[in-house]
Amino acid sequence: MKLRSYLLLANTISIAFIIILLLVFYRYMLLNREQFIWLTLATVGAGVVSALLHFLLVRPLETSVRRIGEGAGRIAAGDLQARVEHTGLTEFKKLAEQFNLMSTSLDESFRQVKAAESAQRELVANMAHDLRTPLASVQSYVEALEDGVIQDEETFRRYLATIRSETVRLGELIHDLFELSTLGAAKREPEELKPAVVEDVLVELLPRFTKPIDSKSLQLRVKLPDRPLRLRMQPRHLQRILQNLLENAVRYSPQGGLIFIEAEEMKEEPGRVIRFTVSDEGEGVPMEERERIFERFYRSDRSRSREGGGAGLGLSIAKLLVEQYDGQIGIMPSGLLQGSTFWFTVHEAVEGAGEGQVTKATLKEEASL
Repeated sequence: MKLRSYLLLANTISIAFIIILLLVFYRYMLLNREQFIWLTLATVGAGVVSALLHFLLVRPLETSVRRIGEGAGRIAAGDLQARVEHTGLTEFKKLAEQFNLMSTSLDESFRQVKAAESAQRELVANMAHDLRTPLASVQSYVEALEDGVIQDEETFRRYLATIRSETVRLGELIHDLFELSTLGAAKREPEELKPAVVEDVLVELLPRFTKPIDSKSLQLRVKLPDRPLRLRMQPRHLQRILQNLLENAVRYSPQGGLIFIEAEEMKEEPGRVIRFTVSDEGEGVPMEERERIFERFYRSDRSRSREGGGAGLGLSIAKLLVEQYDGQIGIMPSGLLQGSTFWFTVHEAVEGAGEGQVTKATLKEEASL
């Protein structure tokens, strides 16, 4: 039943009830004939006026309800851009406003779902590409060895070294994928945090880069504050962030280039924030790519080559780790002659100096690689 018919029916029932009461009063001599006629006419007249008022006042209500219903129908049909005008009574204006907010929220959610689906398809495609390439290389070299086409010892060993390097590459990619998938679900409990001592982390990390740095004749310099730095971050996470940024810097640094690592206090930031920077003298990252450089599997064209290496996961992992500890990460032009500078911030631990710290002399010895 429509709203108008429902209200008219209620009005008719009320008028009929009043007339029945008048008949009862007239029968038991509570009203004379003239009073009964006048009261009956007054009741009927009031009913007619009431019906007209119902007809006039219900029309805007019907219009508002119909407008909201049409909007809901458009959304049900897939038009998430449907909106309702803010007209009519105050209650219907509020209802239209809430309806539009719901429509906007649904539209945004649908966009996010589509973006997630697109990102998932891209992720699967990139994973397939990055897994297929080393697998195809391993397969071709193994088939060559199985067919006995390699006769000299030097070529045989070179094939084995290539197979080993490709399997290591596969293992690193699978490890990065696993870590990337677990970072989003990991929950950090503050009371379980072991503060990271920057000197300890660097002394353990830098020797791993001795071979790649020597192979390109790179210079590595480290600059830290005079006092020990203890950060509100697990040591292994700080080490992983710096490792990923250093790997990126070493990969794109030219022969004989300089890599510069610096940690400094940000006095303008409340809460004792430490800012790390890793600078290189490579080609640099184009301005249009800086917004996407931290996306999963995103790589510039120059890193798609075999020499460029990398699966495009290192910076994504670094970003997730930094944000897990309420920090920030980004990229800017290098302060050196050319190249890029990656930076991230970490909050400093405020309690105790802790144990296991190393001297500046030890760190400088490792930094002279």
